[in-house]
Amino acid sequence: MAVKLGILAGGGPLPGYLVEACRASQRPVFVVAFEGQADPNVIGDTPHAWVRLGAAGQALDHLRAQGVGEIVMAGPVRRPTLRELRPDRRAAKFLGMGLLNKGDDGLLGAIVRALEEEEGFRVVGAEEVLADLAAPEGPFGGFQPDENVAADIAYGVKVLRATGPLDIGQAVVVQQGIVLGLEAAEGTRALLERCGPLRREGRGGVMVKLPKPGQETRADMPAIGPETIRAARDSGLAGIAVAAGATLVFERDKVVAEADEAGMFVIGIHPGDFLTDNDPAS
Repeated sequence: MAVKLGILAGGGPLPGYLVEACRASQRPVFVVAFEGQADPNVIGDTPHAWVRLGAAGQALDHLRAQGVGEIVMAGPVRRPTLRELRPDRRAAKFLGMGLLNKGDDGLLGAIVRALEEEEGFRVVGAEEVLADLAAPEGPFGGFQPDENVAADIAYGVKVLRATGPLDIGQAVVVQQGIVLGLEAAEGTRALLERCGPLRREGRGGVMVKLPKPGQETRADMPAIGPETIRAARDSGLAGIAVAAGATLVFERDKVVAEADEAGMFVIGIHPGDFLTDNDPAS
């Protein structure tokens, strides 16, 4: 029998997809759902426990009591203030040495290391459980970028390679060689909404979404879904480019259908193909 999977559930649909995959493969699963973060409708009747985000000791006790061997971190978690977090002793250790004041990459990397090296769990990426959700290479549907839009994709890749080490965000919107917006704490959908009023006349822009260099993708892999397509359409974009094999695509059939209906492309790329010897390393 497969090792029991423990899902540390934040927001969004990803925890639900993981549960469905476990059920389909008859893999035992247990969910630690974070209060104020996870969606009760997504968790449903899956074996689970609700835990305050700062109660790491309680979460670990649940995982051990349930015989969990592997852990996957699933879904976005709104970063609380220290006062909101109210960390217990175990959480305080995770957040020690000033990690709370660092970016997401530093914090998530520290949590993964602690879970593996100190707590004895194996942390896996969602793509290991949901291999069929990884973005394929090339166009998803009936449209693909022309040469002019490809130039915007290349520029977007370069922008993200330059800003990624600063741990700012995973996405950028570029139109006609001009950056309309860079994702920060607001998230991808809010980025697209913000860029809509900034749209220039002429051909639409493109959103490029990639993992940051050195990002701990087991804890935070880029993802898109039908809502992303709708937001991009409403913002007047020509399409979306994501990292092939390193982006989760939720409800791919709906993504393709909505993109085709809107006349937009969605394409999986290898970022290194858009960089030159003088650009930041991929």
